[in-house]
Amino acid sequence: MSHVTFELRDKVALVQMDDGKANAMSYALMDALDGALDRAEREAAAVVLTGRRGRFSAGFDLAEMMTGIDRARALVSRGADLLLRLYALPMPLVVACTGHALAGGALMMLTGDVRVATRGAFRIGLNEVQIGMPVPVLAMELARDRLRTEHLTAATLFAIVVDPVGALVAGWVDELAAEEALLDAALGHARKLTGLPREPYAKTKLALRERTIRYVRETLVEDMKRLAPPAG
Repeated sequence: MSHVTFELRDKVALVQMDDGKANAMSYALMDALDGALDRAEREAAAVVLTGRRGRFSAGFDLAEMMTGIDRARALVSRGADLLLRLYALPMPLVVACTGHALAGGALMMLTGDVRVATRGAFRIGLNEVQIGMPVPVLAMELARDRLRTEHLTAATLFAIVVDPVGALVAGWVDELAAEEALLDAALGHARKLTGLPREPYAKTKLALRERTIRYVRETLVEDMKRLAPPAG
């Protein structure tokens, strides 16, 4: 089964995650996403990243995380590479959140240049502390960059998870849409952004974000020493 599909719509790459379950960030899903991004950088002018109905991503694969601390650290380090790639993608990235987005899935949302979420009874946020894990530096830095300052402590230290309306207020997302309108809204944003020259866009995005990227990479090894598997 393919965990990720790729469809080119005009100049926009539509990249959809669907592992048939919760879109957990397994090695298979992350490798497939990297492959789709490789193709998008060759063939497209913008990317829309989305999930399956009701599920955007549940974050890192807990089954793998629970097999031992070394494997947990390896998985999170692999995920950090993917998230930083999305964050620095040299083309517009629009995230269309189709439902629940927790932990690493919420971070994937934060990498988007424009983030649109479907309305509904969904949970969005960083639940690491709640399940017995420290919040990684990568998560704190992405949250610091994208969330409204007054919501940062609640989102990280207090592990407060919100619904899509709360996500809009806190800054997890930029816009809400009905389920049936979500993809059209995301594609609309992406098509508009394809009109911007690619090289200046890429250079400006990197200039905005390179300090965060550098800090995360410099602290990653030490940060992984703090990591512990979720409390079982």
